[in-house]
Order: sequence, then C-alpha cells, then structure tokens
Amino acid sequence: MNYSLIKWAELEQSERLEVLKRPVNEINPGLKPKVEQILFDVKSNKDKAVREYNLKFDKAVIDCLRVSDGEIREAYAKVEDRFIVAIRESVKNIESFHKAQQPIDITVQVAKGVECRKVYLPIEKVGLYVPAGTAPLPSTVMMLGVPALIAGCHKVVLCSPPDENGKIDPAVLVAADIVGLNEIYKVGGAQAVAAMAFGTESIPKVDKIFGPGNAWVTEAKQQVSVDKDGAAIDMPAGPSEVLVIGDDGSNPAFIASDLLSQAEHGKDSQVVLLTTNERLFQDVVKNLESQLMSLSRKNIALSALKNSVFILASSEREMVEISNAYAPEHLIIQTKEPELTLNHVRNAGSVFLGPYSPESVGDYSSGTNHVLPTYGYAKTYSGLSIDSFVKSMSIQKLNKEGLLNIAQTVETLADVEGLDGHKNAVSLRVAKIRASLRDADKIT
Repeated sequence: MNYSLIKWAELEQSERLEVLKRPVNEINPGLKPKVEQILFDVKSNKDKAVREYNLKFDKAVIDCLRVSDGEIREAYAKVEDRFIVAIRESVKNIESFHKAQQPIDITVQVAKGVECRKVYLPIEKVGLYVPAGTAPLPSTVMMLGVPALIAGCHKVVLCSPPDENGKIDPAVLVAADIVGLNEIYKVGGAQAVAAMAFGTESIPKVDKIFGPGNAWVTEAKQQVSVDKDGAAIDMPAGPSEVLVIGDDGSNPAFIASDLLSQAEHGKDSQVVLLTTNERLFQDVVKNLESQLMSLSRKNIALSALKNSVFILASSEREMVEISNAYAPEHLIIQTKEPELTLNHVRNAGSVFLGPYSPESVGDYSSGTNHVLPTYGYAKTYSGLSIDSFVKSMSIQKLNKEGLLNIAQTVETLADVEGLDGHKNAVSLRVAKIRASLRDADKIT
C-alpha cells in the first residue's frame, strides 16, 4: 500500500480543509425511514415488536427478554479467570478516576439576605447500549456502567444484542455483573434504542440513553432524542479516530502500533499522523507494513488505512494548530516535551502523553472513559463522565431584607421588558414588608 506525505506548507487554505475532512460515511439513503418504522413499531407493539426484530435481525427466538441469574452464572463458566481479574482491575481504576469527578453542591451569599445554591442530582433512569458487532465489548460495559452507578442513577438498564441462541456474549454479562448492573435485556439495534426510549411491557422507559452503535443505532438515538415521548442521548457519534503528533524524538514502532490499534476498530476508522520529521514518516510506514501482517483483523485495518492522513508540518506549534482544527477523538502526543505540547491543545476527546501512554490503556484500564466525541465534535462536546449522568438544579432563598435590597433592580428590569406581572410579584411583597415594619414602629 502506498502512503503519501502531505506537505502542509504547500497547501492552499481550501486544500487544507479538504485534507482534514473525515471520510464520507456510506449511509443507506433508506435508513432514516426504516429506523422510523422500527421506532413506531416498538412504540406501538412493545415486547411483541422487540421479539419480532430479534428474530428478523439476530435470528434469535426469545420469550423472556431479561437476562436471568442463571444466565449470568453460565457466563462465568465460559470466560477465563484472567479475564475476570482484568475486568476487576479495570473497574477499580475506572471507579477511582470517576469517583473523584463527583460534583460538589455550592451555596453563595450573592448579597445580604440573598442566597443562591446549585445542587447536583442523578438522572433517575438511564439506558446503556452495548453493541455486539465483530467483537464483544465488555470494556464499554465498564465505561458506561461505572459512572452511572457512581452518579447514583436509580435505575440502570443495559441492552445488548443476542446471538442466534438467544444469548448475550458471556464477556459482556460477566463485566456487567462485576460492575454491579443487574437489569440486562437481550435486544440490540434500533429496536433496543426504541425499547429504552419508549418502554415496553418488559423493558422500562429511561430518561437518557448512552452507548455506541452502528448507523442504525446512531440514527435511532438521534430520532428518539427529538421525540417528545423519547429520551435524551449522550453525544453525537461517528467512526473511531486517532491523531498522533510526533517529532524526531518519537519511536516509529510505537506510533505505528497506535495507528494500527485504532485502524483495526473498523473499516471506517481514520488515523492521522502529524510530524515535523520526514524520516519519522518513512520509519512509521515501514513499521506499519511489518506490524500489519501479524494482526488478526489486518483486512479491517488495511481498509481503514486507506483513509489515513500523513502530514508534514513546519513546527510543533503548527502540528498542534492542525490537531486543534481536526479535533480528534484520541490525541497521542509523542514529542520530546509532551507536557509543553499539551499546553496548546484545545480540542481533543482524550489525550495520551509520552511514549508509554498508548491509546489502548484508555480503551480499557487507565481509568479515563473511552466514550468520546468523534467526527470533530471534540470542539464542543466532552467525553463521558459523571457529569453525563447528573443534572444540576439552582435554588434561591431570600429573606425580607434580601428582597428589599434587590427589589428596585428587579422592578426596573421588569419595567424595561414590559412585564408588569413580574414587577407586581415583587412590589406586593415589598409593600407587605414595609407595612409590617411600619406597624412594628408604631408598637414600639
């Protein structure tokens, strides 16, 4: 495969924008109405529709949609002990990092007699979606389930597609059990999103839906998020991506492995390398070719590498400017002084600093969350965190003195906006307070 190095300095502005464009997703033009039909069907026919779609899409005949305790026990018998150890260790790290994120309520006396508070409350009911595409994703169970439980969500529902035998992947079930999730349903795709958004006889309606998925799932999430009877969603989602910044001090074998680790996610994944050193590019390409041959998913990675972009920049600062314009899901900084480079980073889902921080650790066990904004949404969205599972509520409390102190300000602004009712709500109270003060003066 031929890889070309793009020299940034030789490009016009329009050409630069073209280079940083993501590959166009091949979306079935008939997808939207098909998803609309599934949502309508599940909303109308509930469990009956879910079972029919389980049969249609997953070839699974399922009477009881909820996973039983017996199925959880069976799952443990099908996984290796080392997997259980790895999940427990990862969960411990993810819990440590996410517990430290818990928001703190605040109380502020903004003026004498005027108290304002901000309190944080968990979203009561949340739905987690864990796909089952070309590989099981127990890591996604951890990334979704741990913050949901730490946030204190009262009901946490997990949906994942069944296989032809009507079973969810045992690795997913074991991970869910270790995390502490006990309400799991055997349903996938757009029908799972519909079931959680609208509720069925078996699957409860939730307030917000989290998790990745294919084009059907993404479209379903977008549609239910604007339905008055639906549910909120976590963030816009697109194909996985990584951008690596390297210089003449970088390890080309490490960089190649990072690019390939992302490329093997899917054919639509994108990998980008920014460097100031042409020799590094050449060495990375050699390592890509040698490492690629040993991957079990090399055909997937090879397809993804067709979307790869290699850019030669004139300076480290220019590399960061290009990265900020691209706003990658994963940003790996493998420069001589990665902390200094980080100072100028403004747009990235998650950042990995130095030669010994591969993107893989964030996917599984470092403690950060791997559910991140893609497709440039890192400019405006954050990755999944405790904040995603809570909402804030403001409170104000004024005593008589506080209302008297602020009354004239409020009345003036209400006058300007022509809102007499607003003004009157204050004026009535002020008159009452002043009358009581006059009466108190007469008594004394």
